[in-house]
Amino acid sequence: MRVEVLIPPAARNEVLAVASRIRAEYRRTKELQSLLDDALRLYGPRILDNVDLDRLPDLRSRAAVAARAMIDRGDAKAFAMGRKMLDRVSACED
Repeated sequence: MRVEVLIPPAARNEVLAVASRIRAEYRRTKELQSLLDDALRLYGPRILDNVDLDRLPDLRSRAAVAARAMIDRGDAKAFAMGRKMLDRVSACED
């Protein structure tokens, strides 16, 4: 969404940096959500045995639990997808 604000000229770079961080965080979250949705669609019944993702507080923790389950219980494709999800989770924490 485009936003226009009036700020002092000295604060321009700071505002641009904040906007850049917000956009980057949004992109990372969107990608992680997409990976989690794909994982649940492809491997949901197999990896969610006795796991309730709804009880976890946020997207990162849900994705991390699902990724570890895919690595432990899935096939080679699930393992690769789980590693990719864990990489994205660690990137979101940085």
